[in-house]
Amino acid sequence: MSSILKSKPARTVIARLLAWYARAALRLQFEFSIVGQENLAVLSQDQPVIVAFWHETLPTMPVLWREARKAGMKRPAVVLASRHRDGQLVGMIVRSFGVGLVSGSSSNGGASGLQELVRLINSGTNVAITPDGPRGPARRAAPGVAALAGLTGAVIIPCGAATTRFITLEKSWDGMRIPLPFGRLVLACGAPLHISRENWRAELPEVEAALNAIQARARS
Repeated sequence: MSSILKSKPARTVIARLLAWYARAALRLQFEFSIVGQENLAVLSQDQPVIVAFWHETLPTMPVLWREARKAGMKRPAVVLASRHRDGQLVGMIVRSFGVGLVSGSSSNGGASGLQELVRLINSGTNVAITPDGPRGPARRAAPGVAALAGLTGAVIIPCGAATTRFITLEKSWDGMRIPLPFGRLVLACGAPLHISRENWRAELPEVEAALNAIQARARS
């Protein structure tokens, strides 16, 4: 698979297939519910926001953008992804759901990526981040998400998603779950987190705790 992903045409084909599968699997659920509908609605308000969710939920999170648009979200959205070919594959998939891509990570292009996200938020774009990506450790928030909120004044909306039928990628560092059809799907959105510009480092544990709590609610 690693050798196949080195080919850009192959990545394009794989991305299209995975995007098609994600749409089908998320639509073919017997039951769907939203926890925190009022928090999801914040994505449609006057100010851009930062949406944060754990890396393991990436295959299920397209449901967030689907429901946000139903709730009235008009502004554009982008997601931060690694410059590595795996991250670019993720970027190709999210583009198929109408979400833009900013390349960068804590280990590769992080500073330029953060600067671009600041610019985009200031221009009115919603931003999505997996604070434990691209390499983990799983469910440990890197400083970038709190720094971005402190610099821009944008609130963080912690989100989680889970299905009752899934496949776990056992060899992945995050235990990523691939949704299967015909289960129960839950999208959970937590209350907005306000991060101070002066004290954002001290507030990072609050962000991490909120993400763990909202993902637990999605799975409950």
